[in-house]
Amino acid sequence: MTSSRQDAWTQDEDLLLAEVVLRHIREGGTQLAAFEEVGKTLSRTAAACGFRWNSYVRKQYKAGIELAKKQRKELKAQLTLKDVSKDQAQKNYGENTVVNEYLTLGDVIQFLQKVERTQYDSGNLIEQNQDLQQKIEFLESQVERLEREKNILENNLLVVEDDYKALIEIMDRARKMVVLSEGDKGKKMNFQVDKSSHLEKIEK
Repeated sequence: MTSSRQDAWTQDEDLLLAEVVLRHIREGGTQLAAFEEVGKTLSRTAAACGFRWNSYVRKQYKAGIELAKKQRKELKAQLTLKDVSKDQAQKNYGENTVVNEYLTLGDVIQFLQKVERTQYDSGNLIEQNQDLQQKIEFLESQVERLEREKNILENNLLVVEDDYKALIEIMDRARKMVVLSEGDKGKKMNFQVDKSSHLEKIEK
C-alpha cells in the first residue's frame, strides 16, 4: 500500500487537476471520478484533490468551467439528435436494419420539421395565453365596476335607513301629541313638520 502525499501542490499539479476536471465536466462525468483519476496519477487521495479543487483551483477556471458545461450541453444535444435519427430510421427500414451512425440530409430535414411543428404549437399556446390574459383583464375591470356599484348601493342603503329612523321618530312624536287633554278634545287640530323635522300642533 503506497502512502498518500501530503506535500504542497505545484503549479503543474494544479494544471493537471484542472484539465482532468474540465474534461470530465465536458464529457458528462462526475467531479468525484476526476478527483480519483488525478489522485491515482499524483499519489494523492481523492479527498485531497477535491479539497484543492474547491478551495483554490476552481476559482482560477470559472470561464473554463462555463465553457465545459456549454460543450457538454452541445454534445448531449448532438447525441439526442443522433438517437432521434436512429429511431426514425429503425421505424422506416425495420428493426433488423443496420443504421448508419452518421446523419443524412433527410434525417436533418425531419428533425427541423419536427422543431418547426414544435415552434408552431408553442405559437398557438402563446396566442391562447394572450387571449386568456385579455379575458382576465376584462373580468378584473368588471369586478372593479361591480365593486363600485356595490359601494354606491351600500351608501344609498345607509341614507334610506337614516331617513326611515327619522320618519319613525316623527311618527312617535305624532302619537304622543295625539293624546290630548280633556279641554282640547273639542278643538280641531292640525300638525305640521318644522324645519328641525319636528311635528308641531296648529290649532284652528
